[in-house]
Amino acid sequence: MRFAYAGFDRYNTVFDTFVQSGWEPVAMFTMPVDNQTDFNNETTARAELHRVPIKLSRIREDDLSMLRELRCDALVVAGYKWKIPDWTHDLAHAINFHPSPLPEGRGPYPLLQALLEQRPQWGVTCHRIAAEFDTGDILDAEHFPMPTDESHETLQLKLRMAMQRLAARVAIDFHRLWDERRPQAPGSYWPRLDDERRTLDFNQPVADVMRVVRACGLFECFAPLRDTKVSVKRAEGWTEAHRYQPGEVVHEYRRSIVIAALDGFIALIEWSPLPLAIRAQMGP
Repeated sequence: MRFAYAGFDRYNTVFDTFVQSGWEPVAMFTMPVDNQTDFNNETTARAELHRVPIKLSRIREDDLSMLRELRCDALVVAGYKWKIPDWTHDLAHAINFHPSPLPEGRGPYPLLQALLEQRPQWGVTCHRIAAEFDTGDILDAEHFPMPTDESHETLQLKLRMAMQRLAARVAIDFHRLWDERRPQAPGSYWPRLDDERRTLDFNQPVADVMRVVRACGLFECFAPLRDTKVSVKRAEGWTEAHRYQPGEVVHEYRRSIVIAALDGFIALIEWSPLPLAIRAQMGP
């Protein structure tokens, strides 16, 4: 099978697994990234290694025509944020690896909400690309348990490993899985978390505050601090009886700041001030 790949570094295990399974890459597509939490340098390096063209902008209809001329059998997508145009006139197959157990968790990045809801199980799904995001027929899926103290970073790593296992099955048994794909049942669409749901509420118990911290991880959550708001990359918490008001700063050492929560304390370990423009957008 000759295939094109669309994605970025986080899910390159999919591309590597298809290549290791004997599929031949003919083109690659990626997108601009922030080079802080998302990267594409490994993706571009793979394109150079395999000597295939790579494009860093949205896939257009003329790109699909190019794939047809390259005798591409399938478009394989993993983590590509842009909508794929109607591919059915140019390609025989197009699939996407979505980081949720579809039909639950459709949307751009469902991991954070899954962590906030403490879902007992999570997974990744391979589906046919349809006109609407994440609604196509399912080829196969990989599920795994999710403990109550799961963090954003551990869940990301588990998803990468699950994608690798799933990609191996799909690449090896593609035609049967494609022919036997099944329609999705009614499900749910999860938009990206807004700033309010990513903001720590010190009127809540420590466990609830730390759930937001773990869910956001290196993507960072927000916290009110005195008369401003800060972005938090790392925080720790513990329960302890006290008489402070929730939100009150009770201790400081160098960059670490301890803030009272309802039933204990939250320590901001790694944090940074938010630019005024972002603070204004978040409201009072």
